[in-house]
Amino acid sequence: MNTNSGLHQRREAAIPRGVSNNFAIYADRARNAELWDVEGRRYIDFASGIAVLNTGHVHPAVKAAIAAQLERFTHACFQVTPYESYVALAEALNALAPGNTPKKTIFLSTGAEAVENAIKIARYHTRRSAVIAFSGGFHGRTLACSALTGKVVPYKAGFGPMLPEVFHLPYPIAYHGVTADDSLAALEQLFKADVDPARVAAIIVEPVLGEGGFYAAPAEFLRRLRVVCDKHGILLVVDEIQTGFARTGRMFAVEYAGIEPDLMTVAKSLAGGMPISAVIGKAEIMDSPVPGGLGGTFAGSPLGCAAGLAVLEAIRRERLADRALALGERMVARLKSLQSRYPCIGEVRGLGAMVAMELVKNRKADAPDPDLTKQLVQAAGRHGLILLSCGIYSNVIRFLAPLTIEDALLDEGLGLLEAALAEVAGAASLERRA
Repeated sequence: MNTNSGLHQRREAAIPRGVSNNFAIYADRARNAELWDVEGRRYIDFASGIAVLNTGHVHPAVKAAIAAQLERFTHACFQVTPYESYVALAEALNALAPGNTPKKTIFLSTGAEAVENAIKIARYHTRRSAVIAFSGGFHGRTLACSALTGKVVPYKAGFGPMLPEVFHLPYPIAYHGVTADDSLAALEQLFKADVDPARVAAIIVEPVLGEGGFYAAPAEFLRRLRVVCDKHGILLVVDEIQTGFARTGRMFAVEYAGIEPDLMTVAKSLAGGMPISAVIGKAEIMDSPVPGGLGGTFAGSPLGCAAGLAVLEAIRRERLADRALALGERMVARLKSLQSRYPCIGEVRGLGAMVAMELVKNRKADAPDPDLTKQLVQAAGRHGLILLSCGIYSNVIRFLAPLTIEDALLDEGLGLLEAALAEVAGAASLERRA
């Protein structure tokens, strides 16, 4: 029988250290919000494969759609012999995208590919080269996406020169004293000191920082950013890779601001675990590149498109946007109760079911506690709960339970979190007193 330790030894010998693992837990099977390892131990999954499983592990409708497609064909390459599911999924996303401007969609395989192609499209359409992103933002690990990502370690350090003409602004984070006015003032200063706005092709922004700590941009900030882009002929690219598909209580988080992006990148929960991503954009912009300028051998795979159509139907039929709001309220209430008892919890925040708690020393926002955060993730794993950390200072616990999780299972998972927190926070308190 396989064991976690045995598999981990094999992993250490076969796979480079640059591919990290949160846990030495080797998955064997999963269902909705539960996962069992190769030794038969059960875990409650509050990670969803990093926001990929809004519809849960092996959703019955998604499983059926994949199985049906497997009986027909697994690959054809859309650029060679196209197929209906690619067209149908594009039509569905075009209809769901915010705003009334006609849309078109291209499919790819990963979130990073979606971002890369969004930047390519923006540059081609505007005939400009510069791109503005935000500190703390995460857009992928490919070379161009690493340049856009607003964190040096581990994404940029040692990988050599980045894509030129990429500029970063402070993201508005009220908890750390950065207002929307501060961010927009920095943008104006950037235009005065570093780059002519007439050279800027795009501004890319996450409506909620994902890897950066689950900070939601104020709606007014996104609206004002839209005005700046319109003034200077800059394309506004909204990265919905982690926020999309009902996670925040809307199909896309940018809907809270009531603005229309020029381009939008999506991936992760689009297809219930199948690798597919997309760029959705205004038709005029998307049609800018010449034939052959976009695409990829595996881009928009038949299995991914079939799964994506099933996911969209499940979100609609099961009203998962409404479910995200209810889950978010339940999680935030429980976490705020913990916050009142544990001074290590500096802030609890959330937009829909995209919820986080920030761990600090003695409730001080400027005293992040990444060590305690790391300890809590590992302690949760020992208790049977899969958690993820994130944040600019690696001190944020993020909660990404499937939107299909049952209330009883959510409460059980939060109970495991509380037990793990009591273990590590108590130990940290004793250590400080010693």
